Amino acid sequence: MINFVTKLDKYILQNLLGPFVFFSLVLTFVVWLTQSLRLVDLIVNKGLSMGFFLTLTSLVLPGVISIILPIAVVAAVLYCFQRLNSDSELVVMWSAGVGNLRLARSCLIFAGAATAIAFLLSLYFVPGANRAFKELQVELRSNIAYLPLQEGAFNTVTKGLTIYIRARKSNGDLLGILVHDNRDIDNPITMMAESGALVRTEGSPQFLLLNGNRQQLDRQTKKLSMLHFDAYNLDLSQFVERKNARWLKPKERFLHELLWIDENEANDVESRGRLWATGHDQLTNPLFALAFTLIALTIMLTGEFNRRERGRRLIVAIVLVMIVRLLGLAFVNMTAQSILLTPLIYLNVLTPIAISLYLLAHQKRNASRIMSFVFGGH
Repeated sequence: MINFVTKLDKYILQNLLGPFVFFSLVLTFVVWLTQSLRLVDLIVNKGLSMGFFLTLTSLVLPGVISIILPIAVVAAVLYCFQRLNSDSELVVMWSAGVGNLRLARSCLIFAGAATAIAFLLSLYFVPGANRAFKELQVELRSNIAYLPLQEGAFNTVTKGLTIYIRARKSNGDLLGILVHDNRDIDNPITMMAESGALVRTEGSPQFLLLNGNRQQLDRQTKKLSMLHFDAYNLDLSQFVERKNARWLKPKERFLHELLWIDENEANDVESRGRLWATGHDQLTNPLFALAFTLIALTIMLTGEFNRRERGRRLIVAIVLVMIVRLLGLAFVNMTAQSILLTPLIYLNVLTPIAISLYLLAHQKRNASRIMSFVFGGH
């Protein structure tokens, strides 16, 4: 019997692994692709290198995987047991004396491994990746080399300041430059230069213009003053984001930074509820892989069985999983408004686990009645 059980474990795990890998790869690719498309404009508008782009998109992956992992696990469990039921293999296993908890053990081992991975992602990799992603964004905005200057187009750097360049050389030199500064409406300035470059002078970003002229119109006197120059520096420090100490958003913080805030930091105190809710969300999110698996097992293994119920069981399992997940999001938002509601976050994920384990263990008594009522069995 022990050998049979060992083979049964391996058999079920093998049936879970294939669908899990398939659903994981497909869902991860789809979600990652939609997130990456939002960053394509960095290549088009800011001349971002492919290496920088791939670095940014790779930092999106931990967050994507943490979302996909519980879904892929429950999808694999539903697919596996739907197939075992369709091929009447479940009937054979039950006839051999294998109980529902014994059948569920392999899935729980699988879900337990996924939950452990989810904890690593939720508590360490996701906040770390989100923080690194934000820091790269700040670096991008603070680097004058990535100012959005497209060739052959009028680029609005900020309201009232427009820059046109005819061409950009591979070494970074710019040709055919026109700068129109209309921030001071009464004294608009237009500068033209044969060439130029974006440089840093003593840490301050500058737009160096070579061989050109500067025209300034005084609208009150209607006079135009012109200055010819060999070299002219236009200060750009106000148009790039400085890398000052910034406030870390909840998704960028590790657990201790969410639950134990700096009371001297005004932003932390103001966002106390949101930080608190995010911290408990980090603790409970990984448990959804286990909760979803138990919900699916309860629906697929308990109650009276007939062929007409197969599709209905699948639909009910999917609906219950969606309800639990949506309630989880709702309770996190509610806790951000009132930390007294924190227990709801835990009850939402722990209650399905407890109920499912009870139904699987007491299948010969209460479980059969409940599932027969749900599915209209006789």
